[in-house]
Amino acid sequence: MSTARNFIQWFYHEFGLASLYATGGNAYLIILARTCRMFAYGTNALILAIFFSALGVTDNQIGLFMTLTLVGDVLLGTLLSLVADRIGRRRVLMGGSILMITSGVVFAVFENFWILLFGAVIGVISITGGDFGPFRSIEESILSQLTTPATRSDVLAWHVSTPLIGSSIGSEVSGRILHWLQSKDGWSQVDSYHALFGIYAAMGFVNLALVSLLTEECELQLSDNSYTQVPQGETETREVQGHSVSRPADVPTEKSNRVAKAWNWFSNQLAQISRPTRSTMYKLWFLLAIDSLADGMVPYSLTNYYLDINFHPSKSTLGDVTSASYFLGALGATLAGPLAKKIGLVNTMVFTHIPSSAAVLVFPFPPYFWMAAALLLIRAALNSMDQAPRTALIAAVVKPEERTAVMGITSTIRTLAAMAGPTVTGILASNEHFWIAFVAAGVCRLVYDFGLYGLFVNMKLDQHGSAPMEQIRNAQPESRVFDEEMELESIFDSDISSVDGSEMKVEIGSSVGLKPPSGIEHSRVRSRSPHRVDDDMSYSSN
Repeated sequence: MSTARNFIQWFYHEFGLASLYATGGNAYLIILARTCRMFAYGTNALILAIFFSALGVTDNQIGLFMTLTLVGDVLLGTLLSLVADRIGRRRVLMGGSILMITSGVVFAVFENFWILLFGAVIGVISITGGDFGPFRSIEESILSQLTTPATRSDVLAWHVSTPLIGSSIGSEVSGRILHWLQSKDGWSQVDSYHALFGIYAAMGFVNLALVSLLTEECELQLSDNSYTQVPQGETETREVQGHSVSRPADVPTEKSNRVAKAWNWFSNQLAQISRPTRSTMYKLWFLLAIDSLADGMVPYSLTNYYLDINFHPSKSTLGDVTSASYFLGALGATLAGPLAKKIGLVNTMVFTHIPSSAAVLVFPFPPYFWMAAALLLIRAALNSMDQAPRTALIAAVVKPEERTAVMGITSTIRTLAAMAGPTVTGILASNEHFWIAFVAAGVCRLVYDFGLYGLFVNMKLDQHGSAPMEQIRNAQPESRVFDEEMELESIFDSDISSVDGSEMKVEIGSSVGLKPPSGIEHSRVRSRSPHRVDDDMSYSSN
């Protein structure tokens, strides 16, 4: 019995359940909301490209659709993440849920390519099976704020692993539903796909209900030492957070152009991030762009499409493989937290991602379905192990007040890089060279892995970290008294050294509970300077 109890305690602490419990109910809601969202994305990843193929859409148009959808994700994700701290993170998450519902309804009803494209661009639809759009960067910023450096990687690992289980269930359920519906009279393939998008819209309503329960603790908590951009040159002032902040007084005439206005607005947002943070993030953003380009070329939706046109498995079998891949991804993501504690964030990201990249590189060469499926499972099992450490790495190298903006820009850069991938793959597929996309993606992923190790393995982390106020408030009273007494003792030692060894008698209030000093053995005196001690002594003599 004691062995089982010890194992449960070990698992509870080693796999981050203790960290998740300490973070509180908001973390549960965020993880549950993302799990339901990823359930919907799991249905998407299985059928999206196959759905368009059933509608008679060409491979080039499928690639164009995915690229333009990612463009919409860039615009939407960038805008909402940069203004989230200003207008409210919870409001932005609720707005994203409404957009997700909109996309689901459009895909459940319409079959026209351009209407579907419009619904995907202005709404939230996952073409990769991943969590693009406004949700993830804001959720990661919230969790980074709610956690401490000691608990952050554990909680973020659960934010990755648990939703992947949702994706696994979504893929499995959708495969079975498709097989069942298509076997019924009166149901065509396209009709069954429409039914799955109805489930997608329903998950949007669930996501909306969950994020509406989040509390005020999820909003930005400003600290006194927050970074403020230093004014330079001729400026005019504006009021930000009760302080006068300067900005250029002369507005260039080019701002009349909308593109110039948008770029200037983005530059101003980027300028709110401190220079040391930007210097670090520029290198990471470049590497993430390379990795995201690779992911955009071979997302799960196109990978399933490749398996479908080359091996022609049943939809239930394809759903089983996709479900297993997501489940293994969830298992790998769960192990990422404990592994990061042992070998570090960067080592975890690199050494787990290299085998996954190699599996992508050789994916198109096996002649049998089971071999290709095995490589897909290897890729999926290790592919998610770098996600939570990557978010923890970003949270550890930026200031708390910069996290939402930095993570939003990171998501935008990754989406921008990924959006070229589907078009390239669509062109290759239409020319019977689909396999080249996997080889190119594997090479790009390996470049990312080795570049990350070379640039970040020796970087110092958590230089901006500070304990949350809630952690300070919850500190043990004995600990606070001990720290205070140690400080007082240190001050008293410096005071007594200025006295010629004479015996001092100081009256201390009974509420402090300290005895008067006598000879060498002395107690702690509540004093801030030698003058305070002298004043107390003169007052006592009177």
